[in-house]
Order: sequence, then structure tokens, then C-alpha cells
Amino acid sequence: MRMYVILALVALLVLGAAGLTAYLLTAARRAEKRQAVAARLDAVAARAAKEHKDRRAAADASAALTAVLPAIPFTDDRKPPRRVA
Repeated sequence: MRMYVILALVALLVLGAAGLTAYLLTAARRAEKRQAVAARLDAVAARAAKEHKDRRAAADASAALTAVLPAIPFTDDRKPPRRVA
């Protein structure tokens, strides 16, 4: 009779160890996926920041050029440019 009890306890122990192993493997896979997603997100954020910086620099350069060479103002006493087409 004792042997059956020991056998049942061993079976429960093996099943518990198998379940724990499966859980730990799943958690490890999830952690790897989260790290991969975080790395991609960091790369996208860095790229967006660089693009924003480039656009800001282009806008500043355009504003500086406009300050040096202002656009020709259109006044009402002048005729508008002719359209050729």
C-alpha cells in the first residue's frame, strides 16, 4: 500500500516539475519577444527623432534664407503676374 502512495506522490512531483518547466519556458520566450519589440521600438524612436531633427534643421535653414532674401511682396497697385497656359 505504501508503494502506491509513493508512486502517486512521485507522479504528482513529475507532473508538477513538467508544468513548472513549461511555464518557465513560456515566460522565457515572452521575455525574448518583449526585448525584441523594445529594441525595434527604440530603433523607430531614434529614427523619428533624427527625422524630426533633420526637418527642424531644414525649417531653420529655410527661415534663415527667407530672412536674407525676403519674398517679393504683392501689392494691390501692381498687376498680378500673367498666367501663360
